[in-house]
Amino acid sequence: MNRKQFLILVVVLVVLGGAGLALFWQDIAHYRESGARIGAKLLPDLKVAEVTTVRLQDARNQVTLVNKNDRWVVEERGDYPANIQDIGSLLVKLVELKVTQAETVGASLLPRVELVAPGQAGGESKEGVGTLVEFKDKSGKLLASIVLGKKVLKKDPLNPLPNARDGVPAGRYVLVSGNKDKVVVVSDPLSVAEATPGRWLSKDFFKVERAKTLAAGPEGAAPEWKITRDVEWGQWKFAGSGALDPSSAVSAVNALGNVSFTDVAIKPEEGGKPTTLVSETFDNLTYRVKLTPRKSGSDYYLNFAVSGEPPAKRVPEKDEKPEERARRDKDHAETTKRLEERLAKEKALSKWTYVVSRSAVDPLLKDRSAMTARKEPKEPR
Repeated sequence: MNRKQFLILVVVLVVLGGAGLALFWQDIAHYRESGARIGAKLLPDLKVAEVTTVRLQDARNQVTLVNKNDRWVVEERGDYPANIQDIGSLLVKLVELKVTQAETVGASLLPRVELVAPGQAGGESKEGVGTLVEFKDKSGKLLASIVLGKKVLKKDPLNPLPNARDGVPAGRYVLVSGNKDKVVVVSDPLSVAEATPGRWLSKDFFKVERAKTLAAGPEGAAPEWKITRDVEWGQWKFAGSGALDPSSAVSAVNALGNVSFTDVAIKPEEGGKPTTLVSETFDNLTYRVKLTPRKSGSDYYLNFAVSGEPPAKRVPEKDEKPEERARRDKDHAETTKRLEERLAKEKALSKWTYVVSRSAVDPLLKDRSAMTARKEPKEPR
């Protein structure tokens, strides 16, 4: 090999090496671009303190959660109090969530992972539509917007539940606004992010505690049955005559004391014939509850009112020692304060009409014959 051939070979090697190095750095750049989001936060610029509105919308429903005067409310339910724990949980999760996978998905493939934004499916099609989540500040400025898509399932052979046969939710596909066709996966299914208004209502409700009496009957008429007890832990009995079935009495009292609702009715439709329930408590409170069957479905409308005031003073027990009196007076004062606070909240909630399931109030809808103890048949001699 002569000198000229050697120089030509060196130049070729330099050129090829430079091209290879350029391709190498190009590949590194592409790798960094595609992998930079792995391990990065989903919404790095979103600040929880700035969020005053959260709007969720899917193919069928939408809900707007608004912070008004330091109080979160559900706009579609007439500004009914919202569940601040669930709102806080969603915000914190979305701010802290990190990307576990990122890939480019064309628009035609978005329906497969349910990442089509509501209103963009075309026509009345709901197939492949995800849940749009928007965050705004107090001026109405959009802070962030994402579409939550299909949940990622993870096989768990040790889970015996039938609905876990195909896997349990372990993540979710997400499309972040402004990232065009960049689809990411996060390690949380974000099951709380539903666009159903009833899902976001605060479930604080009235509680009939220490019931003394309970009566039920058609609205505007005398009670069909009334049960009563003399002391808090005493046996229930019919007011008047009759043998009461103890289990039916306990079921009715427990149902009223633990009743819950599924939604709030802003414009209640016309219902069937109402049933009125009245319960007096050992705390001098009286609850009046009206249950109206809805004409559509098996649910009931519920309205309630509460009246009365807790006893201001405690009646001392016989032969009470001074130290016992002081301790019991203190306990009574604290209990009375809690009752007054609860009473104020319950009165504020009494202006709404609620939707309750039939199963939740079924023990309260029994007639007198169903509340009466059955006579045991006599054994033949």
